[in-house]
Amino acid sequence: MNRMFVDTSRCGSIGSLLPKPQRASGKVRVTFRRREGATCLYRLHQDGSAKVRFPRTGGDAPEAVLINMAGGMTGGDVFGTEVEMEAGARATLTTQACERIYRSTGTTVTVENRIGLEAGSRLDWLPQETILFDGGRLARRLDADLAGDAELLAVESTVFGRAAMGEIINSGAFRDRWRIRRDGRLIFADELFFEGDIAGRLMLPAIMAGNTAMATVLLVAPECERFLEPVRAIVGDAGGASAWNGKLLVRIAAVDGFSLRRVLVPLLAALSANRSLPKVWQL
Repeated sequence: MNRMFVDTSRCGSIGSLLPKPQRASGKVRVTFRRREGATCLYRLHQDGSAKVRFPRTGGDAPEAVLINMAGGMTGGDVFGTEVEMEAGARATLTTQACERIYRSTGTTVTVENRIGLEAGSRLDWLPQETILFDGGRLARRLDADLAGDAELLAVESTVFGRAAMGEIINSGAFRDRWRIRRDGRLIFADELFFEGDIAGRLMLPAIMAGNTAMATVLLVAPECERFLEPVRAIVGDAGGASAWNGKLLVRIAAVDGFSLRRVLVPLLAALSANRSLPKVWQL
């Protein structure tokens, strides 16, 4: 019988001999331009596992649907989206499905999204929910730079384990960072961080009171304060809303992803400037 022996004293450890796990990455860069009374795609770059498709909507504002061809994310994966809206352009960006963050061996998924809006433009940033599985680690960032009269509707929603499957997040990490600027001046900053026994922290009354799904919705637009009372009527006991200086902020907490979506769908429809939500958002 032939046997092969490895002298580990010369190579440090057995772990150094093992192949490194494959990691997924993806980047989408898209620019929209206003032309002849309608918004059209001007530039597009797709790299790695990130793709984007443009379904026909029949309106003057296109819809972009992001697709992760990797089928989910895990520790070490890096994804990002950059959207540029030229003067007067209007568009909606969403995702094909809920994003899934699977168990990590220690490294973190990095998602960095950047938005630039020129004068008179508007973007509805409406990705579907992100589902964090036990052991998953995610660092997500949203940066937006708006011209003086540009408008942004943005939502980021997260589900901590699927309640219907009895999933509990006993370990993991989640960081969500927002930085919104108008004419170069910071007008909104938000930072959220969970680590370790996330399920235990979600049980605390001052955090989530046992709910496992949450969402942040921000509308930056002139006179957006007029939406405050209708929004409060939609959200009800599921969260709260406030409006000041051209910003409308909504926080929502729900027992599971389905309950969260039942609030988000009418809320986003009310804030979407009389445009219907993307078909992928339909229940």
